[in-house]
Amino acid sequence: MLCYNWFFENQDYKIDDMPEANTDIQSYLEQHIRNIPDFPKPGIQFKDITPLLLDSQSFKIVPEHLIQPYKSQKIDYVAGVESRGFLYGTIMASLLGAGFITVRKPGKLPADTIKAEYELEYGTDELHMHKDAIKPGSKVIIHDDLIATGGSARAAAELVQKTGGEVAGYSFIMELGFLNGREQIEGISEVHSLISY
Repeated sequence: MLCYNWFFENQDYKIDDMPEANTDIQSYLEQHIRNIPDFPKPGIQFKDITPLLLDSQSFKIVPEHLIQPYKSQKIDYVAGVESRGFLYGTIMASLLGAGFITVRKPGKLPADTIKAEYELEYGTDELHMHKDAIKPGSKVIIHDDLIATGGSARAAAELVQKTGGEVAGYSFIMELGFLNGREQIEGISEVHSLISY
């Protein structure tokens, strides 16, 4: 069930503006995430979060649920994976009193970086992070909107570990369970997703 206590602290929101109290997070997401067939190529069923972003309440509801497994921990950073991991990841960091790290594609970060490669269907890709982004021993949540095969999440974890950080957990809005992405990262830390397809 949705926890609304956090909403009451924000006077911009009134009870009448909130979803029904019996709405759980999965139902809420199902109503706001649409399926786009054959995008970006035939055979792929793309999970589109743009309707979710249009609902202003999502910026309260979704991050509150994403941080639930980590509220009792001292989290130093949330690392958002480019680019949809930035959308709710920054709010998560704010709610947890943590810093935010951008994990980006090649050529996007201006200072010295480290990199990690991951497998694609055809070939490989890279993720980069600033060398000085993390202090050794820091606890980091890795966040993205979606876990599919788990390759980018594993690469992000490698970057955190290279700098001496500890992966406190993984946080995803959606999980494509049939692609077994958890198997790539479960041995590193806990994996949490709000909805699975």
